[in-house]
Amino acid sequence: MQNLKTTCNRDCPDACSMIATVEDGRVTRLRGDPDHPITQGFLCHRTGQYLHTQYSPDRLLTPLIRKDGVLTPATWDDAIARIATTMTRLRDESGPEAIFHYRSGGSLGFVKAVTDLLFERFGPVTGKSGDICSGAGDAAQMADFGEEDSHDVFDLLNSRHILLWGKNPIVSNPHLVPILRDAKARGATIVSVDPVWHASSKLADRSYQPRPGGDCALAMATARLLWERGHVDPAAADYCDNLEEFYALCHSRSVAEWCADADLPVEAAADLAACLGPGKPCAILVGWGMGRRTNGGTIVRALDALAAISGNLGIAGGGVSFYFKRRRAFQPLPTLAGSPRTISEITFGADLLAADPAVRMLWVTAGNPVAMLPDSETVAKAIAALEFVVVVDCFLTDTAALATVVLPTTTILEEDDIVGSYGNHWIGSVRPVVPRPEGVRSDLEITQLLAKALGIPGFEESARTWKKRMLAPELSKHGIDLDAIEAAPVRNPLAPAILFADRTFPTATGKVNLMTQAAAPAPDVPGFPLWLLSLSTEKSQSAQWARPPEGPTVATVHPDSCPVPDGAAARLQSQLGSLVVRVKHDPRQRRDVVLVPKGGHLRAGRAANALIHARVTDIGEGAALYDERVRLVPIEDTAAQR
Repeated sequence: MQNLKTTCNRDCPDACSMIATVEDGRVTRLRGDPDHPITQGFLCHRTGQYLHTQYSPDRLLTPLIRKDGVLTPATWDDAIARIATTMTRLRDESGPEAIFHYRSGGSLGFVKAVTDLLFERFGPVTGKSGDICSGAGDAAQMADFGEEDSHDVFDLLNSRHILLWGKNPIVSNPHLVPILRDAKARGATIVSVDPVWHASSKLADRSYQPRPGGDCALAMATARLLWERGHVDPAAADYCDNLEEFYALCHSRSVAEWCADADLPVEAAADLAACLGPGKPCAILVGWGMGRRTNGGTIVRALDALAAISGNLGIAGGGVSFYFKRRRAFQPLPTLAGSPRTISEITFGADLLAADPAVRMLWVTAGNPVAMLPDSETVAKAIAALEFVVVVDCFLTDTAALATVVLPTTTILEEDDIVGSYGNHWIGSVRPVVPRPEGVRSDLEITQLLAKALGIPGFEESARTWKKRMLAPELSKHGIDLDAIEAAPVRNPLAPAILFADRTFPTATGKVNLMTQAAAPAPDVPGFPLWLLSLSTEKSQSAQWARPPEGPTVATVHPDSCPVPDGAAARLQSQLGSLVVRVKHDPRQRRDVVLVPKGGHLRAGRAANALIHARVTDIGEGAALYDERVRLVPIEDTAAQR
């Protein structure tokens, strides 16, 4: 028996250090590393149950090639030869832009970027633009601060108040929870601001549930109260541009009018102003879903502005955290001038169908766009219409089922890579704790096989060599190399403990660029009274479920806003599509929302994305996934509602 350490590379902010117990070449137990300051000896339910996925009978263990319409087992030689021959032919006939390389974040790791390098050297081929997860929030913080990072996560222990604004860490960031509890034990107050009542609401001392998309209005009311009560930092003009314009924006409406837009009492804004002003240091932890609205970038900019004018930037216990800069410890691979064109990840289906010149081949790595992206039916239609599709995955996902060739790849327990976290500043080495099955290849090995078949040199080196190459040279000045990262937990020494401690910012003027305009919320849609919120769950990592659920997806709704009894079947309808669901009543929810799990499979009739139009956020080319309006209709009444 061996106990071997590795790091989880799933798309999660925690990047946990894991200990795998291996007996006779099989992992028999998986647990959190007690020696890691963040992991602290426990794993989330999703990863704690991962062995069901690792040893699932549905796992792909050999390449598949479509013959006579059916995916049939094939050898690696045949699969790679067919791919290389097709890629070369398509490039000769239509140019490299006829090939679309789509790599997403279903599994993370910097060695995976070697695949990008190969397609760039072969073409460069068509690439993707936009970011369905965090595009608007990323753009907001870069616009405001010229940088996107956070204080050290343990700096929360210095906070007097912590605002969980649109954030549910118990589900989406579980290793933040012990730190929050420690902060509470030291006297910090936690306030939750979220349209949804969720597990982390119980962690908070107070909770406010604004109207969906009303966060910007609530922030404006709070900012106005900061001025009215004399709680704006007297030095704000020294480090903030557009202070007068932001003042005018906040004062363009009364506090009561702003709060009415947020559907909250004035007392809620007053409480937040008290936390940020006389209650500072106050940290704002911004949820990633916050930006997934048509006004998502503006919402995050409003929260940035609150932290700035209240004097909570650059001080211990303060800050406004949307993201931890996981790339700071790494250096990018050398790239060419760029893709000849891009296709938006957000409007993937429609753009792929309309591409001119046409896309003829799609390669998918670390993603399942049919389930992941809005307007799932159009995405599936666009992929099915292509001449040639390659999908690299462990399972026959909705996307893989449409492929011409499916290449089976490694799991988190077989990977060889290196990761940074976007929920803390720790770096982790991903090492295989068991050998990959004979018929499976890693992303790097697949890249190497394809490079050889295409006659492109420079991809022969081992994963370990690539990992060493990708570490930022500055780490060596702190005595950190790959051996050190593998030997013990390593916090990135290049990350500041307190962000913007000198109150200077890498913007054009060296100051915070405050917003000057607010965005209107999404309009009502007659006949569709509910906001559809497709949320993360403790049982799944997007479309990857610890144990696949059975039956219709569960739609949680306030009993007063639903004509369907608790436990009954209903049809959840948008203007784009519908799903059969099982209704669950929860009186703690707002009367204008309905909650469904994120990441359901299209073929199982559980894909919430099949109901969601492909809308782009105000900035950052993100996906406005949370602006869809829906209704719940009793099954027997659906014919009349069509």
